[in-house]
Amino acid sequence: MRAIRRFTVRPVLPDALASLGELAANLRWSWHPPTQALFEAVDAELWQAVGHDPVRLLGEVGGERWAELAADESYVRRAAELREDLTAYLTHDRWYQRARAAEPDATWPAAVAYFSPEFGITAVLPQYSGGLGILAGDHLKAASDLGVPIVGVGLLYRHGYFKQALSHEGWQQESYPVLDPDGLPLSLLHEHDGTRATISIRMPDGPDLLARIWVASVGRVPLLLLDTDFEENPEPYRLITDRLYGGNTEHRLRQELLLGVGGVRALRVHARITGAPEPEVFHTNEGHAGFLGVERIRELTADSDVDFATALEAGRASTVFTTHTPVPAGIDRFPRTLVEQYLGEHGATPGVPVDQVLALGAEDYEGGEPGVFNMAVMGFRLAQRANGVSQLHGHVSRGMFNGLWPAFDEAEVPISSITNGVHAPTWVAPEVAALAEAQGGDPHGDDDAAFWAAFAKVPGPDVWRTKRALRERLVDDARRRLRRSWEKRGAAPAELGWIDEALDPDVLTIGFARRVPSYKRLTLMLRDPARLKALLLHPERPVQLVVAGKAHPADDGGKRLIQELVRFADAEDVRHRIVFLPNYDIALAQPLYPGCDVWLNNPLRPYEACGTSGMKAALNGGLNLSILDGWWDEWYEPEFGWPIPSADSPLLAGDPDKRDDLEAAALYDLIETEVAPRFYDLDHEGVPGRWIEMLRHTWASLGPKVLATRMVRDYVAQLYAPAARNARALAAVPGGARDLAHWKARVRGSWGGVRVEHVEAAGVGDAAEVGAVLRVHSYVALGDLAPSDVEVQLVHGQVDGEDDIVGSEIVPLRLVESYDGGRHRFDGEVALSRPGPFGYTVRVLPAHPLLVAPAELGVVALA
Repeated sequence: MRAIRRFTVRPVLPDALASLGELAANLRWSWHPPTQALFEAVDAELWQAVGHDPVRLLGEVGGERWAELAADESYVRRAAELREDLTAYLTHDRWYQRARAAEPDATWPAAVAYFSPEFGITAVLPQYSGGLGILAGDHLKAASDLGVPIVGVGLLYRHGYFKQALSHEGWQQESYPVLDPDGLPLSLLHEHDGTRATISIRMPDGPDLLARIWVASVGRVPLLLLDTDFEENPEPYRLITDRLYGGNTEHRLRQELLLGVGGVRALRVHARITGAPEPEVFHTNEGHAGFLGVERIRELTADSDVDFATALEAGRASTVFTTHTPVPAGIDRFPRTLVEQYLGEHGATPGVPVDQVLALGAEDYEGGEPGVFNMAVMGFRLAQRANGVSQLHGHVSRGMFNGLWPAFDEAEVPISSITNGVHAPTWVAPEVAALAEAQGGDPHGDDDAAFWAAFAKVPGPDVWRTKRALRERLVDDARRRLRRSWEKRGAAPAELGWIDEALDPDVLTIGFARRVPSYKRLTLMLRDPARLKALLLHPERPVQLVVAGKAHPADDGGKRLIQELVRFADAEDVRHRIVFLPNYDIALAQPLYPGCDVWLNNPLRPYEACGTSGMKAALNGGLNLSILDGWWDEWYEPEFGWPIPSADSPLLAGDPDKRDDLEAAALYDLIETEVAPRFYDLDHEGVPGRWIEMLRHTWASLGPKVLATRMVRDYVAQLYAPAARNARALAAVPGGARDLAHWKARVRGSWGGVRVEHVEAAGVGDAAEVGAVLRVHSYVALGDLAPSDVEVQLVHGQVDGEDDIVGSEIVPLRLVESYDGGRHRFDGEVALSRPGPFGYTVRVLPAHPLLVAPAELGVVALA
């Protein structure tokens, strides 16, 4: 008989153990081993059974056990000490506060709002699907550790992302368990009178959409999660927050309106109720939350004389947009007519001219589709600062979106790069951290480099024993998961005795786990099955593979790749050496990374935006075996692992099978001739000395680079603080945003009259020599613009065979004379410091102190 309503009854703890409730309510426990150990001590078997979920644990422990623990003075004292430790963590100054005190004249945002459609904080809060969500979760955790005043904004999905199982034939099967928010580490935001805090959004031809606001405490960071699944909403509205990345096009648009428009309104409600500072900077993590910019325009224009252009400039100054996808197919695009329906006068943002909103997302560039509204394009147009997530990805993104700035070379497209990082306390096994702590490393200090440098002093046998123990833990976990998977596939217990011998803690272990779109090439390792089998079954240097990954429910191609790999792994002769573990999530990943010796990543270059799984493996004493893509392209050194040669030649662009064959062969060769021999080359102590040296170098040199704390510091310095500075500069001058908007409109309207009429050069003859000084006189027509509206530049550098300037340098030219008719002369000079082909040109750009990039207005006049 089906219940008509479901809810969770929360336990009443003894007064002496009330601190357990506080510790469970703050998600810091998910990266704090002492707190996890405190919960495990309640009931170790139950702790395992509830998936390390303290909220569930507290709800399932009987009164008799609570009485025992309340009478245990040492346990009560331990719980009280951990509560005090949490209080200190939440209230004491951290890096951000200390840095702000040391630089009182610098710009430090009072608060930053971080919007993302998914957040991977912990497996017990399954609101993530893959790398985007894990990155968002690590961003919040690192911000908490650093004391950066961030507030997260997302959606609470009733089913989260799907759970993955396999059919008997190895086909992916999805299930969607219902999540009860009352049973999750969340609290509902209430008004001062005790009523439920909600936000509303006007919907076309229907009642307003209502959403509740749940708060997850991620250490010091509040994460606001909106959900619509409650009784005040009609049934279609209740389903809006049903699943992550589910539903049809209109369903996705509703979710993204809720995230963007509703998220801004939730921030306002949260600040009003709690007294938290209003965000000065808004960070859009991928285009899904782009409508936040439209809502901020509505806030500024509603009931005031602020026009759209002025509100747009005010919002752009304080907005940061991060793009994550290296493939156009990863971008959300909606029919313009559908967006018009939801954003019209009777839609979500009344008062905002819908035609101007549609222009923000228009693909009005060569190759674009006129009938499409592009969320990434809107993201770039609503943000003054944008970035990719690795150096290579920034280059790829500038190429992808060059159409928005067609007058500029790719290098000057205003998309910078901040390479992702990972949250070490979440992903590094405590046993690994203990190796450095034993050598004096302080995991809680501000000096990350000093902690990771301590690994250089760890004795080789200690490293090897630790890695062997972590490998054994992975083997035990994999066998448990493998048994459950086979039982779900219909196998009888009598058929599964072989699982007790699956994998071996003394065998070289290679991990591969990620989402399963085609470009990540799950099955590249299967290109030559006989060659792979020989590696797995080598009599002296065997290899074992642990593989995991989910295909999108609608991606049958990805599901076929999984089935192909599963069928290979099912074969009796290799099933003890290669396993596919279903339902890849945080809980599976946490023993996987430390237990692997090598992390494999073989995407089609350059389609891996960053690839942070390899970073997690590296921090746990794993070496990378990867295509030079994402972060690996940027930071690879021979001591960190092995690059798989990429066959991304234009000659093979039309022959993907040939490319896969070549790269698979290179992969097999590396494992056979370099990776396995080095792993099994043991010294008199039974330790592979050269391997251990590579691990030490990885920890010491790569460790500090791949941290999420480094990443968040970079965001503060390069994006958050400059955005706050520009926003304050606009606000400090009465009508500042209006003046900037009017200036831009005037410059764009007058740019047709700007041209470089004539350039004269002196100082070099027919045979220029190093040391000569090139003097340039440029005559420029500015039409209705003044010299103060522009910068005239001499662009110079070496030239290639096509006369294109390579590695250009820029010298601003100075105004020398002005003439009638808006004509002016600008002069400058440059010393010729290098031999070889040299070239130069002159260009004119708009100039304003509040512009952040030469290409911001998208216009230029060239000689």
